[in-house]
Amino acid sequence: MLGESVFDNARGYIMDLFGGDASGHDFYHSIRVHDTAVAIQHSEGGDIDIIRLAALLHDADDRKLFDSADHDNARKFMDDNGIPDDVQERVVRIISEVSFKGRDSVVPETLEGRIVQDADRLDAIGAVGIGRAFAYGGSRGRPMHVPGSVSVEDMDAETYYSREGTTIDHFHEKLLLLKDMMNTDTARRIAEGRHRFMEVFLEEFHAEWDGVR
Repeated sequence: MLGESVFDNARGYIMDLFGGDASGHDFYHSIRVHDTAVAIQHSEGGDIDIIRLAALLHDADDRKLFDSADHDNARKFMDDNGIPDDVQERVVRIISEVSFKGRDSVVPETLEGRIVQDADRLDAIGAVGIGRAFAYGGSRGRPMHVPGSVSVEDMDAETYYSREGTTIDHFHEKLLLLKDMMNTDTARRIAEGRHRFMEVFLEEFHAEWDGVR
């Protein structure tokens, strides 16, 4: 068992890493992923310590934010906090599998990985997900919407990461796909409502954009 001080230290570490972030990948995103993963674990099981640590550190080396060769930030935290090597490898494996990568996305091998991935994906949809999508697009100078813009389907990882489409395109290229990519029954139930909210939002967005209402 990892002591609670490890998780307190992890919160402080990611607060320092993500301080001032305005892209939707801020400290509070990692905290929400942690809390959602813990809630899923209560229903689905799995090693709670591995789930908590992987959830808190899941974005510590995100390629959109950091130039880390081999999960350097996550490994530094775990080294500095005396995390055993076997635990480190389990956590790093989860972190490496969690991200959406278009058709190159993977289903994590472990229950713990599937739970953390679900928690991260749930934070990308619904009301918070909508806010995060526009925050990220704005932080990268991307337009909200361009009439006539065509979303790209079935991208591989490199195409997905290099894609610079609009925020509305992003809904069709990722966010609306996530409901059917959840791994656990608990996450699937939560995703249903959040997915419907996004559909209603997009209907209203286009109606207002087009001057219908």
